[in-house]
Amino acid sequence: MATAGNMKKRVRTATPPAFSFDSAALVKKLLAAVPQRAREILIRRFGLGSNPARETLESIGDRSSITRERVRQIEAAGLDAVRASKTFKESKAVFEEIARYIDSLGAIVPEDTLLAALGKDEKSRNRFRFFLVLDSAFSRERETNDFLARWHIDSATAKNIHDALSKLYTSLSDEEVVPEGEILDRFLDELKDVNDAYKNEEVLKRWLSLSKHIASNPLAEWGRVTAPAIRIKGIRDYAYLAIKRHGEPMHFSTVAKTIGTLFSKKAHVATTHNELIKDPRFVLVGRGLYALTEWGYKPGVVRDVIRETLERTGPLKKDEIIKQVKKARFVKDNTILVNLNDPRYFKRLKDGRYAAI
Repeated sequence: MATAGNMKKRVRTATPPAFSFDSAALVKKLLAAVPQRAREILIRRFGLGSNPARETLESIGDRSSITRERVRQIEAAGLDAVRASKTFKESKAVFEEIARYIDSLGAIVPEDTLLAALGKDEKSRNRFRFFLVLDSAFSRERETNDFLARWHIDSATAKNIHDALSKLYTSLSDEEVVPEGEILDRFLDELKDVNDAYKNEEVLKRWLSLSKHIASNPLAEWGRVTAPAIRIKGIRDYAYLAIKRHGEPMHFSTVAKTIGTLFSKKAHVATTHNELIKDPRFVLVGRGLYALTEWGYKPGVVRDVIRETLERTGPLKKDEIIKQVKKARFVKDNTILVNLNDPRYFKRLKDGRYAAI
């Protein structure tokens, strides 16, 4: 089986296709086979005229003084007329060309992604939407609670992708965040009976984008969309990603600067400091230095750290206490000693060790 580490890499965005046909000219020829009333409704429904805005059944019905259902009937009859036309039958190679392109994208593609790849502007995207609706080789699945609207050319592959995405989501815990390579490997493990030709990095990520429950953050880490490290809402979340990426405690001023550099988000130093103080994901471990709670740091002043250490280990000598506290706080030895010699909280035993009171 292919893995994310050895998969052939492709460019992140689909290469614009160089089709052998003129989409505008083809639409004009196809519509010529439709009675005038149906042709006008198709133009308005698909945005095929000078105005690319696509109209609803209701708006067309209101303007034409007919019911929504009657508009739908005329639209359906118009599509049937196109499909029965000589021009449509002679254009079989055109639709096969579009199908081959969709296959190169992975056989199933989010609707917005596909249309953006097919057409450079709204008018051209409307023409390709019209082509997709016309030919039975293309199947559209509506947006659901789990998946975005999508088009596919192979129902078996589509089902496998849907099932794999659902299993992948279930395998992720609520707050779990994993590197991109790992999510791709785990996705591959869930895929069954899918053509190996599709198993490359860009196709896999395109399939992942179908899910409304799995997403990535700006650092290309993946998880459930509800995970705090994925659902980026403000400075606190960007600060979390900045410190996590750095891998060790950071001064709040550096965090603010890093947010601007890494994510192109303006972060004021004072605002960043205030946000770090409020969020339990961060622990102040020195003068302006913040670490992540998930690294094992616990909140509290130096005195609290000394007390927690002594309660956990029992009495310790001064040097041992300093060593333990400096694992949790970036402070000078003298700061630790000042706290340790406060008789309200600690006492020195006869053997020179210290204990919490």
